[in-house]
Amino acid sequence: MPDDVRARQRTGTGLGLLLALVLGAVLLTALPKDDDRPDSGDCIPYSVGSWSTDDRLTSEFARYGDDATRADDWTGGDGTHSVRLPDGRVLWLFSDTYLGQVYAPPNPVGESFAWRDTTAPLVRNSAVLMRDGRLESTLPAPLFPDPGPNQWRWPVAATVEPRSPGSDEQVVRVLLWVRTAGAAPWIYGMPTATEVATLSLPDLRVESITTVFDQRLVPDASRRVQFGTTIVEEGGWTYVFGGDDGQAASRPVSSAYVARVAVGRLHEPAAWQFWNGSEWTSAAHPARVLGDERKRTGVGSAFSVVRKDGTYVLFTMAAGTAGLTTVTSYWACSPTGPWHGPTKDFVAALPDGEVAAYNPQIQLAVSGGASGEGSGEGRLVLSYDVNWLEPNAAAAQLNRNVSLYRPRFVTLTLKRTG
Repeated sequence: MPDDVRARQRTGTGLGLLLALVLGAVLLTALPKDDDRPDSGDCIPYSVGSWSTDDRLTSEFARYGDDATRADDWTGGDGTHSVRLPDGRVLWLFSDTYLGQVYAPPNPVGESFAWRDTTAPLVRNSAVLMRDGRLESTLPAPLFPDPGPNQWRWPVAATVEPRSPGSDEQVVRVLLWVRTAGAAPWIYGMPTATEVATLSLPDLRVESITTVFDQRLVPDASRRVQFGTTIVEEGGWTYVFGGDDGQAASRPVSSAYVARVAVGRLHEPAAWQFWNGSEWTSAAHPARVLGDERKRTGVGSAFSVVRKDGTYVLFTMAAGTAGLTTVTSYWACSPTGPWHGPTKDFVAALPDGEVAAYNPQIQLAVSGGASGEGSGEGRLVLSYDVNWLEPNAAAAQLNRNVSLYRPRFVTLTLKRTG
């Protein structure tokens, strides 16, 4: 997410009571069973059992990114998320994305890296389609236009759900983070709002974008919460996890939060409920479910949650300097916690140079499991993004070696630890 490139962006009372009662009854009958803390008898501790690099997926993004037959497609990006579509295709979503031409090595300084020149366009988001394990095309980018001057949209988690509860028609819902340009420490923008975009099927046309959680009035930007870093569907609910930007304000960790929405209503702001520490409420005052600065437990700027049997497992970069290279995990019997951990870590493979790993995401679309679940054997595909550590040098380094700004993949298994 190059800083110098970002800097160039456009930085009758009775009748009313009766109606209210009727509407309330309708809403209650439309909601799934209300389990405040849906603990499961199947819940047991899980941690990472084994892991290995997934060279096939990593190489596929390298092949597609290096393909020089088109100049308007994806050549690199971060913020990697995916969703499997009803026809079997996989939609990959990215935040800041390079388009343009990639040139074969050697690069201008004689190194054996594929490279792009400094005129390569950077857009705030993109979407790439995969069929049968092969990336095919990039949708016109950016897919989600800027909401206003000096603002942009980053897509995060996505799901396929009924257009409305009970409908036979399906759509894609994409969670979006709105960021606003700001001075240091907000070189990657200040968190502003969470939105939901609705995409038609099968043509993936953006039909609407709705704000579901506005944080502009929260004075401390490091305490603003954006939802959608990961979602889990269970029992008729879509659990939507989010985080704050505590690390941007030099706190050792960020905190995690959770909301829920009945399946089919993700795009309806009034349908959102937030965990306030003791109950689900429509009041938009979520309480942290994971994050203790004194104990240095918490999450990175982005994290992922998957449900295995009756257990929720959360993957995040570790706290402190280990968070530049190391993925760790927590587990819980409920999306609201309590979360236990961190448990076993693993170190992500990184290219040479002053680089860091971030945004570990379980990619269920290519893991072989249903939404919110891993495969029956516990096999999961996890991606992580790579970027240059020094923002002022990032643009030059990412153009010098295009492989630096592409997702890497690992395959891992979960094991019982209790």
